[in-house]
Amino acid sequence: MSAPVAAAPPRAVPLRRTPLAEFHRRHGGHLVPFNGWELPLYYSSILAEHRAVRDGVGLFDVSHMGLLTVAGARAAGLLGRRTTANIDAEPPGQVRYTFLLEATGAIVDDLLVTRLDSGAELARAFLVVPNAGRADEIEEILRQHRTPDTTITRWNPRLALLAVQGPRSRALLEGVFGWDLAELAFYHARRFPLGGGAAERSGHLGIAIPADLEAGALVSRTGYTGELGYELLVRAEAADAIAERLVGAGAVPAGLGARDTLRLEKGFLLSGQEFHRDRTPIEAGQARFVAFDHAFVGRPPLEPQVAEGPAVRLVGLELSTDGAIPRHGTPVRIDGQPVTEVTSGGLSPTLGHGIALAYLPRARSAPGTAVTLEIRGAEVPARIVALPFVPSPQRRT
Repeated sequence: MSAPVAAAPPRAVPLRRTPLAEFHRRHGGHLVPFNGWELPLYYSSILAEHRAVRDGVGLFDVSHMGLLTVAGARAAGLLGRRTTANIDAEPPGQVRYTFLLEATGAIVDDLLVTRLDSGAELARAFLVVPNAGRADEIEEILRQHRTPDTTITRWNPRLALLAVQGPRSRALLEGVFGWDLAELAFYHARRFPLGGGAAERSGHLGIAIPADLEAGALVSRTGYTGELGYELLVRAEAADAIAERLVGAGAVPAGLGARDTLRLEKGFLLSGQEFHRDRTPIEAGQARFVAFDHAFVGRPPLEPQVAEGPAVRLVGLELSTDGAIPRHGTPVRIDGQPVTEVTSGGLSPTLGHGIALAYLPRARSAPGTAVTLEIRGAEVPARIVALPFVPSPQRRT
């Protein structure tokens, strides 16, 4: 009898690199794997980069996010059926935060959808940005549900996405590029030239990708930090030089670590932690992003949750014990009984103590409710607080 043949070890899949890979190396980025991409966890330190964004301006490479365009006469109908936003009613230049759901109402992913066309054409065009870890899946779902006249194109890594975040972000961008961002409203986007040009200082509605990115950028005003912030969608070939111009003007390169602490202080969801096909937008406290004025996959299970209240709710937890830092998976107890686990947790650089997110039974989810967390074998007291942990400043114009 012949000896059994040993199974070949699984082949390692090379990590993907963004158009800013060399920029990260030049600036000393500590590179780590993240959802199949090689990205900087930090450059100098997570704390310094966090503070730079809260007090000044930071620069993030978010080119790993899915970059899809969906275009055609029925493109709005496709996106409306598959997300919780009434995309058909969106005006040109609108950016919408929304969810793509299972039929059960559970969140598959959260997305940003931007209307790209000017409204002068019959065909609609949209930029769809899912999370990196769900991008392939979201693209496939949309392809399965599209009509033949709807075109779906994936742009990674031919395009790059840079996030410029912080209270000084507007002044920096206006100084570098000569733009006038005063009329770019929150959750809106416009096309701006990269080479100056007084005629386009205020930007234009309507953009064709990639043609209009040859000498321009799609600039949106959203952000994952809770601060004033903008995103620049540009050609891959131009990304490195643009990033260097921004750093030269004072933007601090920032990595995944600061991105996580900044979003946690605001109570923003993280795909794979606050949801992974197990929670609905209502349970996650995101009912304001669900438009019930149109039919969409996953709507029926959400309606009773809105009418009667969900069984569980996402809440914020604050700890006052020095050195007690909750993490994803930390057990949470009420009256000594285990009830749930932390979905996201860490040290808040702004507050100076531990904070966390967790789903708790609705009856025990009121602010002020006492709970305990098991951290390194010890029972640590915490209390439920209203989100966000760190309130956002008044929206700057």
